[in-house]
Amino acid sequence: MRLRPSPAPIVVLLAALLAGCATGSDQRPPLISSATVDLERYMGAWHVIGRIDYFGERGDVASEDVYTLASNGQVDTVYRYRKSFDDDAKVKTLKSVGLVQPDSGNAFWRIRFFGLFKADYLILEVAEDYSWALIGQPDRRLGWIFGRQAVMPDALYAELLAKMRGYGYNSSKLLRVAQVPEQVGKPGFHD
Repeated sequence: MRLRPSPAPIVVLLAALLAGCATGSDQRPPLISSATVDLERYMGAWHVIGRIDYFGERGDVASEDVYTLASNGQVDTVYRYRKSFDDDAKVKTLKSVGLVQPDSGNAFWRIRFFGLFKADYLILEVAEDYSWALIGQPDRRLGWIFGRQAVMPDALYAELLAKMRGYGYNSSKLLRVAQVPEQVGKPGFHD
């Protein structure tokens, strides 16, 4: 009689390998923010100056988030973007709701899309005059650099990239977003 090896060790090994792939080699603690955000000052339009590319914003230009504080304390959000600067390229929108989390200094939100999906939104830092903001997620998979003006000076952008590195981000993954046609194709900008 021939003995068959038990599949249990193989299943355990496969599960361990998959768990390792899921967590990756990044063993850093989750990102947290010590920022205190004045929600009323934070409201309004923020241009997406830089971001880590992902499917939800890939290829977007002239993108911005527009925040409006609702009477119930939630933040109504409209993401506006275009797919090109062609004259016939329409401005598209995506709406969501920001749920400001208690005891977070207004810096940690849960963004709800389509009433079903939630994503973490962490305001890492905001300029004293609310002219720029750094946004992240606890797992550092996504990150953004926001500005009130569509075009940010190169020196300020470099300074903000350095700040993102200080929060544990790989700044080479953050690429600039073309906000005006003249930025398309320049080094460091998304394709």
